[in-house]
Amino acid sequence: MGRRTAKRRPAPSTQDAFAKIYAVIRRIPEGRVATYGQVATLAGLPRRARLVGAALRNTPEDVSVPWQRVINAGGRVSPRSGLGMEEGYQRHLLEEEGVRFDERGRIDLERFGWDPDVSVPRKKRRRGPDS
Repeated sequence: MGRRTAKRRPAPSTQDAFAKIYAVIRRIPEGRVATYGQVATLAGLPRRARLVGAALRNTPEDVSVPWQRVINAGGRVSPRSGLGMEEGYQRHLLEEEGVRFDERGRIDLERFGWDPDVSVPRKKRRRGPDS
């Protein structure tokens, strides 16, 4: 059986940076994506894209962020160590949100990229017969 290892708590300054990163990621609307570098810049941490990856790898279980919406600058799901299932799962989650991939596995950032200065209209909820 595999031994579960506890995630180490980052240093206080790193915790602050992670909190800023998580706050930005929570703002990414459904059906949109942002790059690691974009998230870093919006969190006030320019040129710290790898820190965004570290924050996502070390997200505590009790912290909820839509991690699937963060992709690499090439418009792709970033490969991870492991069996490769995570990349397929991320793609699946994004496709469920309406994000489309081209035949080479890329997302059109012009179409699906998040612009925090533009509000995205919310989807209208269907009302039932009793509404």
